[in-house]
Amino acid sequence: MGRAVTVATCALNQWALDFEGNLERIFRSIDIAKSKGARYRLGPELEICGYGFVFFFFSVLYSDLRKILLIRPKISLANTGNYRELRWFTPWSKARHVEEYFLPRIIQEVTGQETVPFGDAVLATKDTCLGAEICEELWAPNSPHIEMGLDGVEIFTNSSGSHHVLRKAQARVDLVNSATAKNGGIYILANQKGCDGDRLYYDGCAMISMNGETVAQGSQFSLDDVEVLVATLDLEDVRSYRAEISSCNLAASKVNPYPRVKVNFALSCPDDIDVPTCMPIQWRHHSPEEEISLGPACWLWDYLRRSKQAGFLLPLSGGIDSSATACIVYSMCHQVCLAVKNGNADVLADARRIVNDEVYIPEDPREFCKRVFTTCYMASENSSQDTCQRAKLLAEQIGSYHINLNIDVAVKAVVGIFCVVTGQTPRFSVHGGSSRENLALQNVQARVRMVLAYLFAQLTLWARGMPGGLLVLGSANVDESLRGYLTKYDCSSADINPIGGISKTDLKNFIQYCIENFQLTALRSIMSAPPTAELEPLLDGQIAQIDEVDMGMTYAELSIYGKLRKMAKAGPYSMFCKLINMWKEICTPREVASKVKHFFRMYSVNRHKMTTLTPSYHAENYSPDDNRFDLRPFLYNTSWSWQFRCIDKQVNALCFWFGFVFKILTVGQD
Repeated sequence: MGRAVTVATCALNQWALDFEGNLERIFRSIDIAKSKGARYRLGPELEICGYGFVFFFFSVLYSDLRKILLIRPKISLANTGNYRELRWFTPWSKARHVEEYFLPRIIQEVTGQETVPFGDAVLATKDTCLGAEICEELWAPNSPHIEMGLDGVEIFTNSSGSHHVLRKAQARVDLVNSATAKNGGIYILANQKGCDGDRLYYDGCAMISMNGETVAQGSQFSLDDVEVLVATLDLEDVRSYRAEISSCNLAASKVNPYPRVKVNFALSCPDDIDVPTCMPIQWRHHSPEEEISLGPACWLWDYLRRSKQAGFLLPLSGGIDSSATACIVYSMCHQVCLAVKNGNADVLADARRIVNDEVYIPEDPREFCKRVFTTCYMASENSSQDTCQRAKLLAEQIGSYHINLNIDVAVKAVVGIFCVVTGQTPRFSVHGGSSRENLALQNVQARVRMVLAYLFAQLTLWARGMPGGLLVLGSANVDESLRGYLTKYDCSSADINPIGGISKTDLKNFIQYCIENFQLTALRSIMSAPPTAELEPLLDGQIAQIDEVDMGMTYAELSIYGKLRKMAKAGPYSMFCKLINMWKEICTPREVASKVKHFFRMYSVNRHKMTTLTPSYHAENYSPDDNRFDLRPFLYNTSWSWQFRCIDKQVNALCFWFGFVFKILTVGQD
């Protein structure tokens, strides 16, 4: 009958400029697709060069490996958040227009072609019609698949480079399914996966959908460099579905036709009456806690193996943030052992190279963790025994190589130099010192810890008679970075930070997830303890410094401020106007005004710290990352005089109105 088509899509862990490795993974995916009977294979965006290689032309090449059928340039460029495609490229703006493109001589020698079609066209095979979208075009309000479908295109393809953000996958799946729900069709999505050499993690999720329902789902997080999905679908199901939608049939009669590049090839076979076709499946989404456990863990593994280092070092304080980072490394070890158990030869080879053992097989996550993960508790006279014990117990449960050390000698030496030079001895506030003295003494401790972290990262393995060095992990969360509640060049300064784009609220939920799924009982006491920097003197051996008191705001409030500032594009006055309604049950307008002013003062005073922020896993759309996502000044007028006057004026007006209404009500009762 010639109705059943077998198509393949894939998720590839490509690496920017790794042309040989990228090509090997492409060929491997093609071999897998062919072995499963596919007659069409789709790859992710920029699969040859890697997405991180932005100086490359964005286009889709339809090719049968010997002949280029069509070059279809990108129409909608991604230019928000992490993407700056308009900085380098211009989108194709000639709708339904095709030109002849002269191929470079090196390509001519391979294909024997001098020119190829270039432009906004579709492919017409003997049995169906295919049209392409590229990544961002799926998310655009005027996606090409709408009019392509009306013009008779039955198979839509999307070569994507879509990165992971917490809770984003469902939106992507919904977009793909909705693309064919209104007008029928088959939608094939390919995506990059893994760390492409930057802050982003591309989370796979290759999929195939038909008539609004998913028929094949790829994994969102895995250590497999190559993943191929294959589905056999019935073109008659698309045609029957469309025949029932009269409004689409009427709209199709008015659409401008696409240029068609005719291909002497069929995706189906003549004798396919007994070929089984795929049925719809229910997409299984990860919870945010699972996403935190898996996404950053896969990102860390890619970074570790590609940097050719021997493991990680983490300053483990016994608090939630550093403990969450430790749990992500432990999750990475779980993923490595699982991948090896499932026969992943690439992961096994990488693991053996990292631990410098050609016959090693990682089977126990704790044992593997001992080999690749060093944790270090850096005590001072201001540290409590509680945090020391929490760090030690967690290290024992995850299996890391744990070091206890004391930094007091180094701190006193640094402060001593200042005392000798100036003749002045700074004191903490509890000992009668000023706020400047108090902050400076805290910063010395934090910065000494950073210096020691890098020293131990370089030489710990040497001292143990082992080769290689360690990558230093940071553990500042996205809320603290936004507020600037960190010391510049302290332990937040590291090589990479797996939690730098994750909120404190989500990290707490992740810690609870680890208690339940990894049986890490040491986390219970960490969860119940108030967050503290432990940089000020103890009172009777107990912690006197609490983070939320120091910051003048709660972590829950910080998450709200962050979303309003970045995602809602709110300045001080706009944020105040939104929050007086959001918090009307718990705060007066004057209290809201005070909170908003305090946040923007602290945010603007500390914005300069974002210029040296450790490269962090991008997980939230309100990240303050100054490198590529949140491009803003780092020198502000911290008085916000005009904005704060507008807030004060509005507060006075509201207070007058509330007072007037209250007076009227009171008089009415009299």
